[in-house]
Amino acid sequence: MRPKPLEGLRVLDLTRLLPGPLATQHLADYGAEVIKIEDTGAGDYARTMGAMHGDTSWFYQIVNRNKKSLRLDLKRPEGRELFLALAGTADALVEGFRPGVMDKLGLGYEALAAANPRLVYCSITGYGQTGPYARRAGHDINYIGYAGVLDQIGTAGGPPAIPNLQIGDLLGGTMAALTGLLVALFDARASGRGRHVDVAMTDAVLAHAVFPLVEVLAQGRVRPRGEDLLTGGVPCYGVYETADGRHMAVGALEEKFWHLVCDTLGRPDLKPAHLATGELGERARAEIAAIFRSRAQAEWVALFDPVDCCVTPVLRLEESLDDPQLTARGMVVEVRGVRQFGPPVKLSEFEPGTPRPAPSAGADSDALLAGLGVDAERIGRLRRDGVI
Repeated sequence: MRPKPLEGLRVLDLTRLLPGPLATQHLADYGAEVIKIEDTGAGDYARTMGAMHGDTSWFYQIVNRNKKSLRLDLKRPEGRELFLALAGTADALVEGFRPGVMDKLGLGYEALAAANPRLVYCSITGYGQTGPYARRAGHDINYIGYAGVLDQIGTAGGPPAIPNLQIGDLLGGTMAALTGLLVALFDARASGRGRHVDVAMTDAVLAHAVFPLVEVLAQGRVRPRGEDLLTGGVPCYGVYETADGRHMAVGALEEKFWHLVCDTLGRPDLKPAHLATGELGERARAEIAAIFRSRAQAEWVALFDPVDCCVTPVLRLEESLDDPQLTARGMVVEVRGVRQFGPPVKLSEFEPGTPRPAPSAGADSDALLAGLGVDAERIGRLRRDGVI
């Protein structure tokens, strides 16, 4: 059997909460050795954030599997010395502090690159390492607000709606960091030189606001939320309520699909309203809405399942976890009784295997330090002194 695709890759993970930990978990799922490094105090706040399952939160457990854990006080000289030694063995480092924090510790990119020129050093921040907002605090809602994305989410005539999928954190932080890391690692393997990967969550969200940009280029401004092609402005693409208070998603953008929708609903007269806007579009949407409100979601699912026209139920997540398509794709895995999402990208000749649970704080400290040549007596002293 072939080794895992990232086997042999060593990654130091200094990140907390969501964007960085999930990015490094993806690397770990594909075979990288990810060493989660936390301070000797609170460590990763996610450990105690929200509902708890045993000693740690559900949240922490589902974004930190397959990792090792080392507790290390980087404010102490011995802690920095050990970290530098560990960085000398690493291929990549991921951190999510505000710009300048790692430099103050003497562990910024320039310092580590001098000791390990091939190191890829990824910094995930809200606004990046440069620019007037660089040192500002922020969260997902702020990043998508600055990127013009929050303004586009919501229904016509209503206020912006806050999504429960963290677009800034996940698209802007997790996925952009993965892209930057893999690009720089590919280059480092060929050139022997790493890079500083500067990930700004706001930048990455902005870079994917494709359709709003199209509107700006064509019309000079975005359309009001809820009024363009993909936010409910046309009858063929939108969310319709059912008799039981559930919803169906209609995504019949192509004319052939819309015609099938109209035929299935027994309303062939609505075919001309496919991409209609204005009064015709509003009237058609109202009629389609009234039809969908006449039956429960399950009835509509039974009717549309055999018809290939992009009409599907809006599921709750607990239903998604049991959906036959998602379970067939291995998207739900169990790690010591905790249901989690499986690796999202499938590769030939690769099976993820049984995941290891998220590590307890400092679970691998002794083994990792021993691998650096630190003997048991010194490890004991470091622990007594609070360095680890």
